[in-house]
Amino acid sequence: MNTLARPMPIISGGMHVKRMRWSRDEVVSRVLLLAIVSMLALFLAAPLFTILIHAVQDKQGRFVGLTHFVAYFSTPSLLRSVWNSLWVACAVVAISVPMAFVFAYALTRSRMPMPLKALFRLIALIPLLAPSLLSAIAFVQWFGNQGALKFLLGGMSIYGPLGIILSEVYNTFPHALMILTTSLALADGRLYEAATALRTKPARQFVTITLPSCKYGLISASTVVFTYVVSDFGAPKVIGGNFNVLSVDVFKQVVGQHNFSIGAVVGLLLLVPSILSFCIDYVVRRKIKAQLSARSVPYVPKRRPVADAALTLFCGIVCTLLLATVGMAFFTSAIKLWPYDLSFTLKHYHFVLVESDMAAAYGNSLLVAFTTAVIGSVVVFLGAYLIEKTRSLGLLGRSMHLMAILSMAVPGLVLGLGYVMFFNHPANPLNFLYQTMAILIISMVIHYYTSSHLTAITALKQIDNEFEAVSASLKVPMFKTFLRVTIPVCLPAILDIGRYFFVVSMASLSCAIFLYTPDTILASVAIMHLDDAGDIGPAAALATLIVLTSIVVCLVYALLTRVLLARTQAWRTLGRT
Repeated sequence: MNTLARPMPIISGGMHVKRMRWSRDEVVSRVLLLAIVSMLALFLAAPLFTILIHAVQDKQGRFVGLTHFVAYFSTPSLLRSVWNSLWVACAVVAISVPMAFVFAYALTRSRMPMPLKALFRLIALIPLLAPSLLSAIAFVQWFGNQGALKFLLGGMSIYGPLGIILSEVYNTFPHALMILTTSLALADGRLYEAATALRTKPARQFVTITLPSCKYGLISASTVVFTYVVSDFGAPKVIGGNFNVLSVDVFKQVVGQHNFSIGAVVGLLLLVPSILSFCIDYVVRRKIKAQLSARSVPYVPKRRPVADAALTLFCGIVCTLLLATVGMAFFTSAIKLWPYDLSFTLKHYHFVLVESDMAAAYGNSLLVAFTTAVIGSVVVFLGAYLIEKTRSLGLLGRSMHLMAILSMAVPGLVLGLGYVMFFNHPANPLNFLYQTMAILIISMVIHYYTSSHLTAITALKQIDNEFEAVSASLKVPMFKTFLRVTIPVCLPAILDIGRYFFVVSMASLSCAIFLYTPDTILASVAIMHLDDAGDIGPAAALATLIVLTSIVVCLVYALLTRVLLARTQAWRTLGRT
């Protein structure tokens, strides 16, 4: 018995050491994940809760219940803003989503030449690179009081709902297009073959097969567009005139009247449609079923000369309108004075970059965008990795996923307002962050967290968990597996996340409108100030610089991606050679 018993302490000791080593990795994972959850709670949940508190308190901090809500809804002009925001958003959805659907259908279900498809797709995504004010400035130049095409409006004014709708259609079109292109890209060719064999007409195939297969994509695109329009501040501020909407009301109440209580009420109202849209989108995504199975046959569109020509013409018209919009902003930035002196000049760019302090604003935007891209990529990918690869997280994992997804439902304007109320409080130990560049970077990371998180999760799901299991059996520390296996495999997604953070941070206005100072002003905010002062030329020049910078970054990204992936992703092509 004694001889049999002797090895037991060694075995148990070995097992004990193994459990300790595994528990060490798991403890590190949970500590890091807890830190990220705490960050999201601190910089997302806490500011939103602070808005709620301010909405039910007076200026002295006393609880007043729903008094401010009653006061808001008792004011006809303020109540009208709610209705204005809702019907304008619905109008934009009714225009932007069908237009994007037809465009996406042309890209995925027609036989137009591939070079044209690539060109149309590239042009359609240009609005993503521009601040929302650019479209408003361009439409003022086209249809304003001295606009080149003012006669087309027949006496109607561009300043108001018409201008907002046109600007928001331009701004939201690429968002809807990306969703619908993905929805239409996957199709089982067997369904169409069966329908053709049964002599089903193309129109009926479209109604009975195509539309049902992408109905969830249509719903998702509609909710994204609706949320964007309700929460956007730039376009209504520039071209809205006296037509009040919720986003402008928040700005007027907080910045104009310093009425934080009513501002908090409007902020909560602005949050309601966003959360409802988010919930609808979440339910829709859960009901989506895989459209392709192992037996599916890729759908190859048949050549239809008339339909293909019509779809190509439609895409050409849409791209022409998109280029005309951004082109007018470029043109305005390169002429002396619209519409009196159309001679070429670079004086607006010289004013922006040399004569004024706008160069500092442009430099601040570059700094914020670059830092957001680096920090955001690291935090988002690490958080996604810990959720996906750490076992038995329980409540901690669910909390992390909820917080990561929640940021999608919070408009940038509401998040910025929450930061003002939360971090500006003297009793807050993080008060030192207020009015610094750091809080601008943090707000960008938090506001755009969800899309990047979903991208990272999708990439990580492609990696089999056996990698971690094998590493554990070989006693390889988790961080080495992460650095040597996970990061190289997921490098394309990481680079894509970084590019996304940079582009959206360069163009973002809503997040920064409440948080900047004279020393930390961003280019998007400076454009708004220039437009308010009537300096359309310099405003267009600064907006053009943002677009050109984002284009250059995207080109550099494409070049670096090709070089880096050639070195780190060679294993992907081994099976093809």
